[in-house]
This record gives sequence, C-alpha cells and structure tokens, in this order.
Amino acid sequence: MFKELAYYDGKIGSPEEVMVPFNDRSHFFGDGVYEATPAGNHVPYLVEDHLDRFYTSANALDIKIPMEKDELKKLLQDLTKQVEGNTHFVYWQVTRGLAPRDHVYSKDMVGKLWVYIRKSKMGDPNKPLKLRTHADERFEYGYIKTLNLLPAVVYSQQASDEGVSETVLHRNGIVTECAHSNVSILKNGYLISHPNDQYILRGIAKTHMIQACYRLGIPVMERPFTLEELMDADEVLVTSSSNPLTYADTIDGKPVGNKDPETRNRLADELVREYLAYTGRTTLND
Repeated sequence: MFKELAYYDGKIGSPEEVMVPFNDRSHFFGDGVYEATPAGNHVPYLVEDHLDRFYTSANALDIKIPMEKDELKKLLQDLTKQVEGNTHFVYWQVTRGLAPRDHVYSKDMVGKLWVYIRKSKMGDPNKPLKLRTHADERFEYGYIKTLNLLPAVVYSQQASDEGVSETVLHRNGIVTECAHSNVSILKNGYLISHPNDQYILRGIAKTHMIQACYRLGIPVMERPFTLEELMDADEVLVTSSSNPLTYADTIDGKPVGNKDPETRNRLADELVREYLAYTGRTTLND
C-alpha cells in the first residue's frame, strides 16, 4: 500500500519515484486538462460525471486521451485501492504528449496520462467560510478544466495572505465563480446560480446541488447575479468536489448570509446523504 501514489504513462510508484520526461508539453505550455474527486472506502465519488467533463475538456483542446472512459474508470478505481486510508483525494490529468518545444503540435500526438492519489478529508459543511472578492481577469475558457491555473494560484494565495478561504470572482459586477470552487446564493427560498457558460467551469458539486434542490422542492434559477445580490443573499453557498456544500459568513470583512439556515442545512444533509450512499461510508471522515 502507498501513502501517496503517482502514475505516469503506465508507471506506478511514489511521487518521488515517478519521473516525467522533459519534453512533456505540460512543462512548456501547461498543455493539458485535469479532474479531481474525493474517494470514500476507495470509491472515487461521482467518477462518471468527472470522466464526462474530463473527456469534454480534452476534446475542446484537441487532446487525445490514451484510453476509453471505462478503462480509465477502472484504472482510477484500482489505483485508489492501493493507497492507505479510507478517504482520499484522487487527481488525474492528461497532457498533449511528448515533443520538442514548439507551439504547433502534431495532430497524431497521443496524450500522456497522470494520476495522483493521497489521503484526504471531506470539507465540514458546518464550518463557515470567509471570502473576498476580486475582478475576474482570467481568459474566456473557464468551461475547460485546463492546467493553466496561474490566475487561480494568484487569487488563492491572496486569499490565504488575507486570512480568508476563497476569492469570489466577478466581471463588471456580475459574479462568476471562485478561484477553485463555484458560488451560488439562496434568496427568498430560491437557489440562484450562474449559468454554465464560457466564464465558469461546470461544477460537478454545483450540478448535484441543483439536482438536490429539485429533489427537495427548492426552486432553482440559473441566471447571472450581481455582487450586490451576493452581499444581500440569505445564504452564500460554496461548492467543490471535496466540499459538496459549505457556506460563507463573511465577504470582504462584512457579515453575509445566515438568514436561511434551515434550507441550507436541508441541502447540506441531502448532499452528505448522496456521498455516503455512493461510497458506502457511514460518516464523512474517520
């Protein structure tokens, strides 16, 4: 059993043992796409949804994944079983492949698959987040889960330096998403969430939160909302793969939300129930 597992193009070992060739295009261009999901009881959570988005991202950039979805699903399941612990972070990416540095690539190039798995924990839905806001200055390929994450690194580091959890991004006052998660709001009993367009990544956790709303009879509006609506929301909800539903109580140092904890908790309980049922666990963490 590994404490941490690394995989590259068929080679398996610890992160210190597995080497990546110098000419992998990720080194020069960040030329690839990725996915990540938690795993419980060695079962990668919602892996089918994540694989669908993975192949969609790769197709959008003309990257050829070296195996079919079912084969990759089995590989991720098998690799997760080789790592110690009961709750894991499962990450995988595909780069365009190996070639001397050149912006133009060969159309017959086949991608190189990477996997990284380590012990982890699920986020606590009862622990509030503190957020900050910043203009969304990224390029307009937000719907592709690309390796080009330097803006997210900058926004996340700024949040850490300010002692908060996340950065809420906006374009001319319209909220898009966070640096590495989605943000939605509850207002007057409605869930309001930015539509899936070129400015945001179609969050798997966000999608399942919306599906949970349908099951619970909570009406949903997928439409742009403003910074003013964010600050005036009954609840500010933040979703990501390892945090199915968390909420904020502070943005830019000002108190927000905490006006509809009943609806928020119903949603959180439903998403936790879904995770436990899928993975066969009885608790979020050990």
